[in-house]
Amino acid sequence: MDLSVTLILLILTVGISWYAWQDSNNLMESWIFQPYVVQRDNSWHRFITSGFLHADFMHLFFNMFTLYFFGQAVEMTFMAIFGPVMGIVLYLLVYLGGIIVSDIPTFFKHRNDPGYRALGASGGVASVVFASILFYPTNDICLYAVLCIPGFILGVLYLMYSYFQGKRMGDNINHDAHFYGAVYGFGLSLALVPQAGPLFIQQISNWSIF
Repeated sequence: MDLSVTLILLILTVGISWYAWQDSNNLMESWIFQPYVVQRDNSWHRFITSGFLHADFMHLFFNMFTLYFFGQAVEMTFMAIFGPVMGIVLYLLVYLGGIIVSDIPTFFKHRNDPGYRALGASGGVASVVFASILFYPTNDICLYAVLCIPGFILGVLYLMYSYFQGKRMGDNINHDAHFYGAVYGFGLSLALVPQAGPLFIQQISNWSIF
């Protein structure tokens, strides 16, 4: 059976994260996103490599679980529209681009803060999730397999939460990466597939709670 690109990304991320945990933090130190170090050493690779590292098993599991369920649908959608090769290229642009773009505001905010560090695929995952919301806005997204909400409603709530939490900066989560990754994924997918815009509005207009 052929592996999907989503599954390959998942396997790579799990393998690299696991290796970094066992590697006495050498890989972790070299790849983690530290805006201060990026600026000092020109280690720009950290914008992408940090997306393949995770803090712990739960952090890794949540991101990869989400990527698996949303990524496959987005990958197949791009392949159906653009063909297998270009579809995969554009899907990777959404995911990997989301990891990079979501860290740009963080870089400017913390480039003079030697102690700031960030890691994880959340920006790329948020990008893929919001690409899925663009294509399938009325599909339910279930939180903890209990509360199921249509994607377009959860998307608005997610953006509001991420934006205001990013302003508060009261925890150790990079909410800015979530917010900008989501905006990037939705915006890029809309630019690549403009016809998805009217279909997005039509699906929401036809949606009913009953």
